[in-house]
Amino acid sequence: MDDNRTLITLVLILLPLSLVSIGGGASIFAEIQHQAVTVQGWMTQREFAGLFALSRAAPGPGALLVPLVGWKMAGWVGALVASLAFFVPSSLLVFGAAHLWNRWRGFRWHAAIEAGLAPIAVGLILAGAYAILRSTGPGLPACVVAAAVAVARIWQPRLHPLVLLALGAALFSIIASLT
Repeated sequence: MDDNRTLITLVLILLPLSLVSIGGGASIFAEIQHQAVTVQGWMTQREFAGLFALSRAAPGPGALLVPLVGWKMAGWVGALVASLAFFVPSSLLVFGAAHLWNRWRGFRWHAAIEAGLAPIAVGLILAGAYAILRSTGPGLPACVVAAAVAVARIWQPRLHPLVLLALGAALFSIIASLT
């Protein structure tokens, strides 16, 4: 019974998030963290940060965090339900919207809407990054490593995430040993 409630809750949380994930999975990490840790109490901040790190280290989209949260809550069935609730609605919406959107390409309002959505996506992604950083515990080492990784991504956008993960871990270890 509790597993069924958990599965229903996962669907009720992830389905709407799927439809507002402008900018990809990273744009809704803050809300997933809020729901999983603060509202539902499914896991601690540290457990969430661990799942986030695992999702970033694995090859594939950043939204792999969603199946990991489902797996943590209800095993393989939870991972499947979370994946379907998160990926299917947004995929159908994007498919339909892309079909309609391409029909209007070239109009001025088309370009204006695209330009207006860009800062929204950036803001949502920054909110997700802030939630993840906050979950690691406030501290100078975490902030320094996060800033260094952000600079590296801007400077070398093709740098593999595993390289950044290793460099970030090494930098964090060095800073933590000095403080």
